[in-house]
Amino acid sequence: MTDIRRTLLWVVFSMSLVLIWDGWQKHNGNPSMFSPAPAPTVASAPAAGSAPGALPAPASVGASGVPAAGAVPVAAAVAAPAEKVVVTTDLLKVTIDGNGASVNHTELLLQADPFDPKKNVVVFDNTPATRVYLAQTGLIPSSGAQALPNHFTVMTRVPGDTSLKEGQNELQVKFESPAVGGVQLVKTYTFKRGDYVVGVKHEVRNTSAEAVNPQLYLRLLRDGSPPPGESSFYFTFTGPAIYTDASKFHKIDFKDIEKGKAEHDKTADNGWVAMVQHYFATAWLLDGKEQREFRTEKVGENLYAVSMVVPLGSIAPNTTKTLDARLFVGPQEENKLSALAPGLDLVKDYGMFAVLSRPLFWLLTQLHKFLGNWGWAIVALVVVLKAAFYWLNAYAYRSMGKMKAVNPRIMELRERLKDKPQELQQQMMKIYREEGVNPIGGCLPILVQMPFFIALYWVLLSSVEMRNAPWIGWITDLSAKDPFFILPLLMTATSLLQTWLNPTPPDPVQAKMMWIMPLVFSVMFFFFPAGLVLYWLTNNILSIAQQYLINRQLGLNK
Repeated sequence: MTDIRRTLLWVVFSMSLVLIWDGWQKHNGNPSMFSPAPAPTVASAPAAGSAPGALPAPASVGASGVPAAGAVPVAAAVAAPAEKVVVTTDLLKVTIDGNGASVNHTELLLQADPFDPKKNVVVFDNTPATRVYLAQTGLIPSSGAQALPNHFTVMTRVPGDTSLKEGQNELQVKFESPAVGGVQLVKTYTFKRGDYVVGVKHEVRNTSAEAVNPQLYLRLLRDGSPPPGESSFYFTFTGPAIYTDASKFHKIDFKDIEKGKAEHDKTADNGWVAMVQHYFATAWLLDGKEQREFRTEKVGENLYAVSMVVPLGSIAPNTTKTLDARLFVGPQEENKLSALAPGLDLVKDYGMFAVLSRPLFWLLTQLHKFLGNWGWAIVALVVVLKAAFYWLNAYAYRSMGKMKAVNPRIMELRERLKDKPQELQQQMMKIYREEGVNPIGGCLPILVQMPFFIALYWVLLSSVEMRNAPWIGWITDLSAKDPFFILPLLMTATSLLQTWLNPTPPDPVQAKMMWIMPLVFSVMFFFFPAGLVLYWLTNNILSIAQQYLINRQLGLNK
């Protein structure tokens, strides 16, 4: 009866941990594993009467003379009528809204939607009440000056092609604003074949009789809800990021912006801003050493922005000043990102094990080049790791084998000396010394290897290369769960087989928990991506093979 009670208490304890973890997920704004995520809500559009060119009053200018964060106009959509231009390349389908010539919809043509393979992944989007994610630019006037063209201003497209034709490597789409406050803003988007980077040239023309001293803002605006399909069983970061040479890569939580506690570099002559989510990212990039200011702000209900603001200096009458920026929108392909800007590859989040994850990803890509299949590359990488730790594992399995050999004697002692715990401990230590058994010898080698396998876990979880990557037969997407749960079932079976090969703990309750815990642990793997399950299954199979051979050498196989 006591053993049954203990087992029930262990089960209750395990389930309590799961429920506490689920509660923590919900507390941090993540969906529950037991219920679908609530529909995201975002700020509503401005009222119909909003003036397209309106800016806050000069009172919003900070004490330093630099406009405060609120001086960047706030809007998710505008009622003013404007043309929406759809630009298509070999990789992107981009919708540019004539209101400020802002990017408000982007499809990645080579990335299938996780829910409907016939559709493309959408990054930038402006779907009322469900998703707001925009790239905006515009001008901020100096203190006390008139309003200037911004992302409210209706801009007119200059006639020209909007589709990248066969044999064409570059496409330009230009928008012109009317003169607002004596200044005209001209934006030219440049799309290139095979490139997720869009060039955005800003020409600021002073058509007035006096000099102007504007600032240009480059802003990413996004709601704070997780991307559609975000898993409840593992967490990936969604939110703004800022990079400077001084502070390097810095992620910023939406909740910190909400509370006004976001900490990051405010100014620098280098760096970039980004919005990060699982597998994909967007970023505003600037070349050169222009002085820039970094801003984060809450701009509406569940609506947040990260911006770079660049002073353009004095622009004399009838002259033009140009600033070139680049807008990246695409998958987190590590090797390509690192070539675009310093530190941009860090948007691919490996967590605290990045120092191990990066070389493991490099090795994984080399194996993929040789094998041509990401699934087999995962298998090969686990084989390489197991080979690298062969002798360490052998030591652990020999220790466990010796423990298994002396286990009958230990159990006999526990039964005979159950009322004499001190003598029992002494007799157990005597047996361990006589047989050369280290009770923790099977644990330490495994602990040494754990950082490597956790790092590999993050490699497989973070790598966009796993999306839509087939392995064999029914596994057509290594980033999605196994549709028939075959891999999780095999993983559960191998986990139980490992338990069978391990020495049975002398304590009956511990012995029962050794069987229960693999089952509890395996439940999560039924909802994990197939690539992660394949990695763990391969590790189990190799561990079982090595453990079986060592037990056979010691004459311990059952």
